[in-house]
Amino acid sequence: MDFQQLQRDLLLQRWRNERQLGQPRSASGPTNRISDVPGVRVGHYTLADGERQTGVTAIVPPGDNLFIQPLPCAAAVFNGFAKPVGLVQVEELGVLQTPILLSNTLAIGTLFTTLVRDAISRNPELGRSLPTVNPLALECNDGWLNDIQALAITEAMAQQALYDATADFDRGSVGAGRGMSCFSLKGGIGTASRSIPSLNATLGVLVLANFGALTALTLDGVRLGEMIAPLLPELTPQRDAGSIIIIMATDAPLDARQLKRVAKRAGAGLGRLGSYWGHGSGDIALALSTQPQPQPPEESTLEPLLAAAADATEHAVLDALLSAESVTGFRGHHRPSLTEVLDKLI
Repeated sequence: MDFQQLQRDLLLQRWRNERQLGQPRSASGPTNRISDVPGVRVGHYTLADGERQTGVTAIVPPGDNLFIQPLPCAAAVFNGFAKPVGLVQVEELGVLQTPILLSNTLAIGTLFTTLVRDAISRNPELGRSLPTVNPLALECNDGWLNDIQALAITEAMAQQALYDATADFDRGSVGAGRGMSCFSLKGGIGTASRSIPSLNATLGVLVLANFGALTALTLDGVRLGEMIAPLLPELTPQRDAGSIIIIMATDAPLDARQLKRVAKRAGAGLGRLGSYWGHGSGDIALALSTQPQPQPPEESTLEPLLAAAADATEHAVLDALLSAESVTGFRGHHRPSLTEVLDKLI
């Protein structure tokens, strides 16, 4: 038996015995979610209606009025085939002024308006005697499973996602993840967290996973996609396209420059999974600190955060794949869940 076959057997044995995959390189937080960072909440609105398979996900940091007391924030764009709103000012000023909304590509305008109305409700003079606000909304293209031309996302849906935000949130085929595909399988919302004892801090990650070619899927160093492909001859292949949005939060008091360094390490986590950030993929990571007054630590002390960013990103994508249920949507298109396929292998 060659070494690669041994690795595959060990991976499948762990799935058979423990229903788990992946070996974290550092300790997770208490719930292994982005909400392990104190004050961070996540909400969803899920639309599962025939050919309309889409939704909204809200990431709500602590603070009642981010416009008045913004948080340090930075982004890393690995591949810019994307239509976000708000990143230009984040790059310029390094602060977050609103919660973050995620949905499908053609819903960005609706998300922008929702965040503007939310900010106005808290700041009645916004845009009058006060400056305008910088809403932050990001997207992936869910047009394979969702009739994206239906423009189904409404302000009421986005408002509901904000209102329903909680620390105990669902993952998988929910919210913005409802219509997403990942490695030709069902993708969606995934999350992970890592404890950073040396900084007395936590790093949390949430992903909207909608990228990757099946044959490239790699777990624990095993080319799992090559094992799966023969089981799914009817599967419509997915290119390394469609996008991934990665949201990181930490309670370490980092400034925007340091947060950008952390955000960049998400790319290492994607690479471990087999992604090369294909031409048609919008691959964006955004990192925020929940501490409004940065007290930047020494650069050498960031090493555990950098490692955790890569590790948590990898495992958040794996969480999305394992949490997602299969979905049939637009024009009968179907994406099976990874759990269904793994059960066929054993």
